[in-house]
Amino acid sequence: MAGATPAKRTHRDTPSGRRTAAGVVRVGPAGWSYADWAGIVYPARRPREFHEATYLAEYFDTIEINTSFYQPLRPNLCTQWLERVAANPRFLFTAKLWQKFTHEGGATLEDERAVRAGFDLLRDAGKLGAVLLQFPYSFHHSPENVAYLRRLFEQFSDYPLVVEVRHASWNQKGFYELLHERGVGFCNIDQPVIGRSLKPSGRATAAVGYVRLHGRRYDTWFSDNPATPPEERYNYLYSEAELEPWAERIRKLAGRAESTFVITNNHFQGKGVVNALQLISLLSGAKLKVPEPLRHHYSELERIASEPQQEPSLFPNPPR
Repeated sequence: MAGATPAKRTHRDTPSGRRTAAGVVRVGPAGWSYADWAGIVYPARRPREFHEATYLAEYFDTIEINTSFYQPLRPNLCTQWLERVAANPRFLFTAKLWQKFTHEGGATLEDERAVRAGFDLLRDAGKLGAVLLQFPYSFHHSPENVAYLRRLFEQFSDYPLVVEVRHASWNQKGFYELLHERGVGFCNIDQPVIGRSLKPSGRATAAVGYVRLHGRRYDTWFSDNPATPPEERYNYLYSEAELEPWAERIRKLAGRAESTFVITNNHFQGKGVVNALQLISLLSGAKLKVPEPLRHHYSELERIASEPQQEPSLFPNPPR
């Protein structure tokens, strides 16, 4: 496997999760609040106390927080989320850095303080596994952009950082050496390989390993057609044959990283949840409890389900 030996970072020890022969691997979806998950991922009828994160934490040991990309997290919400996932001691959140730092520019010291208010709360509770710096395809390797990354790495050095770049100009030794030197993880991605898009990899540069699967919708990935809904970019269900090479990369990545996060971002109609469950089964070699509503929509889950199919219920898994 390509990549340097992981650098050590100083951050709070995390609970034990699913293990390969080496490090801890946590698999889960990107986000939890999607209108099109109603009746597919979640029960169509939900009791008043139902919360999506609580439900997902019955099946997964991580969720990537999406809302932090659009605005800083409110501390009161973070406190609620911590309570919602408390029944799963293995659970860790990951969170995307606000797009003002990665896409828009012009972030101020006050913006940093706003970001830290939520991140610090999650970190101090021992529940922040990684902060993802996600950059767009248009962010190419250049002296100016490398310098900007260096500043961000310094600015947020007290968090376990991971950087996602999508353009192949970053695929060079000096960039990976910089990540290793600064203890920043590299985000290995699966995306439609168009033009100079980065190809799939299994690279570790730090104590935190990271994988994101975006789907392979070649026809909509770069579409600027206003008639195409944005969520169509993520309307893709990986086959098990497509996931198997990723399971092998994840095993190797876990051998080089202390903690590895695998995030399925193909969220349309819960397809990322299906693929996350399939990956857990591939990595563990075991059958799993799966959400009954999802199982009724995706026959692919029958092969990995550990229990006979039931009618969809509000809470298919008993509390742990």
